[in-house]
Parts: sequence; C-alpha cells; structure tokens
Amino acid sequence: MKNILLSAAALAVTIAPTAAQTPPFETVAPVAYMEDLSSSAVLYAKDADRRMPPASMAKMMTAYVAFDLIKQGKLKLDQQVDVRPETWQKWHGPSAGSTMFLSPGQKVSVENLLNGVIVVSGNDACVVLAEAVAGTEEAFVNLMNQKAKELGLSNSQFGTSNGWPDAGRTYVTARDLAKLAKATISNHPDLYKRFYSRESFTFGTTMGGQPITQANRDPLLGRVKGADGLKTGHTDEAGYGFTGSAEQNGRRLVMVVAGLTSFNGRIEESVKFMDWGFRAWSSQTVVTKGRKVDSAQVQLGGESEVGLVAPRDLAIAVPAGTSPQLRGTVVYDGPVKAPIKAGQHIADLVITAPGMPEQRLPLVAEADVAEAGFFGRAWVGLMSLFA
Repeated sequence: MKNILLSAAALAVTIAPTAAQTPPFETVAPVAYMEDLSSSAVLYAKDADRRMPPASMAKMMTAYVAFDLIKQGKLKLDQQVDVRPETWQKWHGPSAGSTMFLSPGQKVSVENLLNGVIVVSGNDACVVLAEAVAGTEEAFVNLMNQKAKELGLSNSQFGTSNGWPDAGRTYVTARDLAKLAKATISNHPDLYKRFYSRESFTFGTTMGGQPITQANRDPLLGRVKGADGLKTGHTDEAGYGFTGSAEQNGRRLVMVVAGLTSFNGRIEESVKFMDWGFRAWSSQTVVTKGRKVDSAQVQLGGESEVGLVAPRDLAIAVPAGTSPQLRGTVVYDGPVKAPIKAGQHIADLVITAPGMPEQRLPLVAEADVAEAGFFGRAWVGLMSLFA
C-alpha cells in the first residue's frame, strides 16, 4: 500500500481546499440507501443492512438470471414459451397480484415475458419464465440463490421468482438490492437499456378483448433527468419500496427506499432522494485517464513490476461547493501473479477525506507482463530459499 496526498492542485479544479461534511438528508422511509457508482461512495445509508421482504423488487434477480442466460446464448429473446394451464390458474385474477394477462396454452416470447416481468411486474410472467428456464419455479429459485452468492449478496435469500409473500423465506437488504442493480447495469448494459427504461408495455391476450397497455410504475421515469430503471415493489408486509437508478453528466446513482406507507409517498420520497444525490453532491476528477499512479510488484513475471494507470478519468463524489484535501491509498493483493494483460484491473485507489465516505476507484495494468521463462522462475525459486 502507498499513501498519496491529493490536494486541489492535483484535481481538475484549482479551488483552494475547503472542509467537507456529508450533506444532510431526511426521509420518512424506514430504509434508504444511495451509492454513487462512479466512485463506489455510499452517499446515504439508513438501516441499509436490515433484512426485509423485497416484494416485486425480487424480480430484479429473476431478470438478472435471464439476462445471464441470454448473454451465454442459452436463452433467446425470440424463443417461444408455453403458458401451462396450471400456472395460469394460480397466477390470474385479483388475488394473484400484478399480472401480464397471459392466457392458458398461449405461446409467448422470452422478450415479451421479460417486459412482463420488468415493465408491468407480472407475477404470472415470472413463473412462466422460471418454468421455461429451469422446468419448475423451485429449480429456478435455486439459480437465483446461486447467482446471489456469485454477486456477493451476502444478506439475501430468494424463495420465489416474483417476491410473493412466502412466510419469510425471501429476504433482502437495501445494500444487496443496490449491489444487484449495479451488477445489472454493469454486466448487462444493453439488456438493461432495452427493458428497464420502457415507459409502458402492451400485450394481447388470446382470451378475447383488446390488447392491454400497462405503465411502468418506476416513480423516477419522466420525473428525474436520466432515470432509466429499476423496480418497484409492494405488499402489505413489505410496504412500498423502490430500487432506482439515474445517470446525469456521466455520473450514475443507485438508490433504494423501502417500507413506505403509500404509492404517492414512494413517488415523493424517491424523487426527493435522487434529486438530493445529484444536487447535494458533485463529481470531482482526481486522476485523468492514462495517468500512472503507482507500480505493483509482479510475481514470476518477465518484469518485476507493472505500472498502475487510470482506465478512465477517475472521479469522486464530494459535497457540492467544496474541494477537500484528499488522501489516496493504492491497495492490491500482491505481488500480482504473471501473466498480466494491459488494462487488467489489478489494484484500487482508495480515496479518503475528513467527513466524507471512503471511495474506491479502479487501477489497471499499464502494459502486458509475460510469465518468466524457466531460468527466471528457477532464479526466483533460488532467491526465495535464501529469503
């Protein structure tokens, strides 16, 4: 590790350093969380690790599993899926909650099912998709929990594909929901844009009548600039919740609110929260793209070290109107074992400042480093004996 003092002169602006203090925010939501994805800074956390029922926010994981399978070529958007009469029987009518209005025996594409899951929050769409992917909803839930472990959702568990109340088997935390949102946006950007920002979805049932158009319940769409996802949820047990994201001027925020008591309250608190994130905080560049920050030691490589450079302009979130004195620490698990590819993420620049949250920025290898040859490895082995 190496400490680096980053004063205002090292930043994109030349304002004299000023004191920073986390901007205040008040919300009636029992649970709230916000993260700046550009810097991994947690801007706000209120009971963010409390286990709670997600309601339909669980559908984010159903969509994520499907997105992964599409990316792997194991599931196709134009693939046709049969609606089992037994599934329709269970998931239609007022007692079955939100619905896509599928019909028994109907063939429907995976793309339309994903619109049903994401845009209109159809409980029927989730189960039909789950059965198409894994044979049964129970088997699909196993995939959801496996994916949760892979993504590091250490405080979450899924018992259904749609978040329907299940006596406490399904639970999440706000921090984990934000992590899932971040993974969706980062790992599946094209599918995220294709489905989550859609304002409405029209689907035709085969049981007669006109096609039905339903609006996306996302409270930020059309109300906050750059809003493009993700998912609302509501049950009597969970209250009204929302996991959302928006991007403005290259800066993306993810937010979660949960436990609210009304539909309109969810709209008000969500908009107020996201507006605060963009207005009370600003972005400040600390390292420009390509700049070498430090070097990392290399194990069994043709070179003994490799430069650590910024893969892009690295920016942090700071309270609006301030330019605090920053301290950076380069951290990595080292020495880094060869071979190493140029652009490989092998270290982080951790930025700290009094009164501000820690922020972690990626650093990548400046150049390729090949494995050492036989004699090079033998020499290293010999030196380790004496060491």
